[in-house]
Amino acid sequence: MIPDVVQIIGVPLDLGAGRRGVDMGPSAMRIAGLAQAIESLGYRVVDAGDLEIPIAEVAEMGAQDQRYLNEIAITCDKLAILVRDALDAGRLPLTIGGDHSLAIGSVAGVAMHLEPLEKRFGLLWVDAHGDINTPETTLSGNIHGMPVAVSLGLGDPRLTRIGGLSPKISPDHVALLAIRSLDEGERRIIQETGVRVFSMRDVDMEGISAVMEEALEVVMDGTAGFHLSFDMDALDPTFAPGVGTRVRGGLDYREGHLALEIASDTEALLSADLVEVNPIWDNQNSTAALGVELIQSLLGKSIL
Repeated sequence: MIPDVVQIIGVPLDLGAGRRGVDMGPSAMRIAGLAQAIESLGYRVVDAGDLEIPIAEVAEMGAQDQRYLNEIAITCDKLAILVRDALDAGRLPLTIGGDHSLAIGSVAGVAMHLEPLEKRFGLLWVDAHGDINTPETTLSGNIHGMPVAVSLGLGDPRLTRIGGLSPKISPDHVALLAIRSLDEGERRIIQETGVRVFSMRDVDMEGISAVMEEALEVVMDGTAGFHLSFDMDALDPTFAPGVGTRVRGGLDYREGHLALEIASDTEALLSADLVEVNPIWDNQNSTAALGVELIQSLLGKSIL
């Protein structure tokens, strides 16, 4: 069962991305009525506010293969504690971003919560990109392209050891969905680890319902539940123009909703992220508004 209290955690982070603006994502989501939309479903909402994060102009970039590593590590460490504490308190942590590097922290928080219970969890990653690069394979040095690899224990120890344990999750329990843009190094890591990938070709051929059922089997097999990390660029830019990194050919409006409705039906959701809302590239906050609608579907809103 999904807890009846949802804790919103804002992470206005854009240091992990190559394009500025996603730091305004949490504000855009709140302006779009996030708390009220969740409350309309019968939940109680606790808004923990935003983590304090330095802007790029005053942060130290560091090495080119892991830009802003220290600041991102500090942010993710703080987020991991917030997510763990929310879960310990019987709440559902909902992290809104911000770039996808924040998931290093949210996934770590779930692992920290479950480790004393000796339980495992799954990771359902809905994204145009694999985000499974390492410092050795990255073409950009942007850490928002690395959180899946970090969660698997691959990469810099300053990230992989957040929360004091590594890896956070087994590759057998990771499913990447809506994928349509992978670097060559990511393909190699996927082949080596055996992480399941459900590409947009799979969605086109099988339909989102069948693909979601397969992905959920991966993340729920022998686990206590799953963490959902949803990048708004999983959707086609026609429906979500205000994102960090646009890639044509993504999920359409109903596919996005149906995917999250099916995830909700499992009642196995432990925590969630919704990230990469970029108001600079948006049209009248429509992407943030769609993000709010999608969260409603994830939390049980149905057509009937």
